[in-house]
Amino acid sequence: MNKKEPKATNTAGKKPGTARKKAKPKVAEPVTNAQNVPETPPAAIVMQPEATPATTEMEVHHHPDLHHKPKPWKEYLLECLMIFIAVMMGFIAENIREEISNNEHARHLTVQLVHDLRADSATLDKIYKFETHIEKDNDALFSLLQQPLAKVDTKKLQQLVGDSHSMFPFHPSGGAIGAIKNELQLKQFSNSDIISYIARYEGHTELLRSVQDIALQYQRNLLEPFLLEHFTPANLSAAFNNSPSTISEQMQNLTQDDLTKLASRIVLIRRNNKELVDDNRLVKDDVTKLLQYIIKQYNLQDE
Repeated sequence: MNKKEPKATNTAGKKPGTARKKAKPKVAEPVTNAQNVPETPPAAIVMQPEATPATTEMEVHHHPDLHHKPKPWKEYLLECLMIFIAVMMGFIAENIREEISNNEHARHLTVQLVHDLRADSATLDKIYKFETHIEKDNDALFSLLQQPLAKVDTKKLQQLVGDSHSMFPFHPSGGAIGAIKNELQLKQFSNSDIISYIARYEGHTELLRSVQDIALQYQRNLLEPFLLEHFTPANLSAAFNNSPSTISEQMQNLTQDDLTKLASRIVLIRRNNKELVDDNRLVKDDVTKLLQYIIKQYNLQDE
């Protein structure tokens, strides 16, 4: 008789046929309301760390070795020599720069002086011609005053008296000379004879100015009283307006004694006018010599 095999029993105490089934994956249900679903963040970027050295070298500070070996005396001497040469080179360079600057400044002043002296020379020549003419008029007036009153040409007399009252003063151009006198410490001037030429020129110019002042006093004190007493207003106006042709022969209260007194006054005026002419030529000679010296000394032939 066949024996039936015993039925397998559930060791876990569960009924047969209730074996564990495999769990099925849950399927997400579709979401109808998108507002309640949070946004999914983007996939995180995985950063690969850089490879770092396994060990980090430590910076080590070493203390300087303060125990120097003594230098040979030749090295000290060489260092001193190099310092001395550097200082001397700087000093020489500064002197060269200053020399160039002083040369330019001196040339600028001397060029201006040349222009001033040429202008003074031209002015002196004009004054010389004018004063020479006045000197001739004074001589003619003195000769006329030696005649008797009845023979005197009163129109000519008034013309000559009006001319004798004229004067052309000289005013030098002192701009460049004044600037050079303020810069006499410059080697370009202190080592030259320019100051002696300038002193001579200024001395004679001052003398000429004194004679001009005397001439002006003579005109006011010796000639003007005669003009006011004996010239008619019309003739006086014509004499001072450079219109001798319009002067008439009429004169006021003229006597022989007036002619004699005027002749004596003309002697003084004529002597002073001759001094003006002589001093004019003296100053012109100083200008010429100073101009020649400046051009030669500072090589200004092209100026």
